[in-house]
Amino acid sequence: MAEQKIPYKTYLDESEIPTAWYNMRADMKNKPAPLLNPGTHQPMTAEELGGVFCADLVAQELDNDNRFIAIPEEIQSFYRMYRPSPLVRAYFLEKALGTPAKIYYKFEGNNTSGSHKLNSAIAQAYYAKKQGLKGVTTETGAGQWGTALSMACAYFGLDCKVFMVKVSYEQKPFRREVMRVYGADVTPSPSTTTEIGKKILEAHPGTTGSLGCAISEAVEVAVKSEGYRYVLGSVLNQVLLHQSVIGLEAKAAMDKLGVKPDIIIGCAGGGSNLGGLISPFMGEKLRGEADYRIIAVEPASCPSFTRGVYAYDFCDTGMVCPLAKMYTLGSDFIPSANHAGGLRYHGMSPVLSQLYDDGLMEAVSVEQTKVFEAAEMFARVEGTLPAPESSHAIRVAIDEALKCKETGEEKTILFGLTGTGYFDMVAYEKFHDGQMTDYIPTDEELAKYRANLPKF
Repeated sequence: MAEQKIPYKTYLDESEIPTAWYNMRADMKNKPAPLLNPGTHQPMTAEELGGVFCADLVAQELDNDNRFIAIPEEIQSFYRMYRPSPLVRAYFLEKALGTPAKIYYKFEGNNTSGSHKLNSAIAQAYYAKKQGLKGVTTETGAGQWGTALSMACAYFGLDCKVFMVKVSYEQKPFRREVMRVYGADVTPSPSTTTEIGKKILEAHPGTTGSLGCAISEAVEVAVKSEGYRYVLGSVLNQVLLHQSVIGLEAKAAMDKLGVKPDIIIGCAGGGSNLGGLISPFMGEKLRGEADYRIIAVEPASCPSFTRGVYAYDFCDTGMVCPLAKMYTLGSDFIPSANHAGGLRYHGMSPVLSQLYDDGLMEAVSVEQTKVFEAAEMFARVEGTLPAPESSHAIRVAIDEALKCKETGEEKTILFGLTGTGYFDMVAYEKFHDGQMTDYIPTDEELAKYRANLPKF
């Protein structure tokens, strides 16, 4: 009977929204390897990074010691527009699966941008405005980050230049138009508007693009434009820091309910959502206070964790950005155009890469047709159309719940629902029409990209 008292949705009070971000690196015995200057192969200094990123964000990027970093009041005020986000008990999914498992998800789609990306976008735009900049440049894959940053820049009156992966630019025109509603300039990448874009097109005629390509173009424009800096929606330490509000709220809500997750699952492209969701739980694990099984889920068509190598690599295809030690497929890896989601980055967050290499979390890859099967089931029983990215986590949450059905174990599962899929209808259409396939790169293809990794 007590079980029925747990509500379908649990919200924290506004006063319980986090007032400080949690920095996982402070509790890591093995710190993530530093970013390296691509010319000298020495750790990047704050001064060097300051030519590309905002000064306050550089400080956050390099901070391995402070466990908590205060959230400025202006950002807290903006967060209150859409936070706290709900922790949802997936009763209907549990019933449909016939599982004894208890399934919860943290839903980050209750804002105009449609995803968790706004948590970091508003922070990065705030620091750019504080520094007195004219604007920022960035890249976007499926468009969630570009949408969030466009919204944040409009709020602070900043110019926003977005390089959108070409295949997504063509397949997701409505996401592109939302960015333009907020005043952003959106360019398909690779483009002929930058020197790096021209070189990429010359080397790969007809390419559909990648996040690595778009990053290169955005960085070039930022460093060549006075009053501009580059901002990134995933991968970097600072982004995982901002996204910790997801996990902090999730843990606080579960603590309120007296519930402890056994398994925590998140989709993984560059690592922003996963890193944010797991942050306080991983902190407990690092400090020896509790234990959790943490699973990163990535697409089989872009399997950085499960088939990549842990090595220093360029963060971008044009090889102008710093070198990061991460699980990588190679900076010139370009996912299949049939890849339907935004999880198309060649590498993984250095923080998550270190945690994975230390055996503190697991990783699995899943084929996209199975992902969309899970997405459709979730939409039919839970009433929310999930983003393709989120649906990778849904797929594995369902798989783990079905294992509980087989064994009779009553495990508690928490996963991240990063956003909604209402701008992803071309992908859903291809799935329904049988035009979606499960392209998986061969070992020979991946070996070719690995051969181009920096050697020093």
